[in-house]
Amino acid sequence: MTISEFEIKRCEKELDKFLAETRPPAHMRDQLDLGYRIDNQSVEIFEIRPQWDDPANKMESAVAKATYSKKEKIWKVYWQRQDMKWHSYKPEPKVKHIEDFISLITEDAHACFFG
Repeated sequence: MTISEFEIKRCEKELDKFLAETRPPAHMRDQLDLGYRIDNQSVEIFEIRPQWDDPANKMESAVAKATYSKKEKIWKVYWQRQDMKWHSYKPEPKVKHIEDFISLITEDAHACFFG
């Protein structure tokens, strides 16, 4: 089940604020940028870079993901390891609000999201 329209707007507002504070300077964004997508009950943050063997093509690299559990009323936090699979973020696998998820990513205390 997808999250509500209200929650989507709230997520977009917070994610836009995060991007405004975190994205590289405008002159560098063709080499490295950040983006997000909201799909069903999940929010995914990713880096956008030129493909190494064909710079005309852009590729996305996952940074972090949060999936809303309506039953539990929490966001489950994930990071992507080298095996290209999403893994629960063990230091704090669940957060109450999308703002808490964004704070975890910004802090990146264990270098799981941005390395």
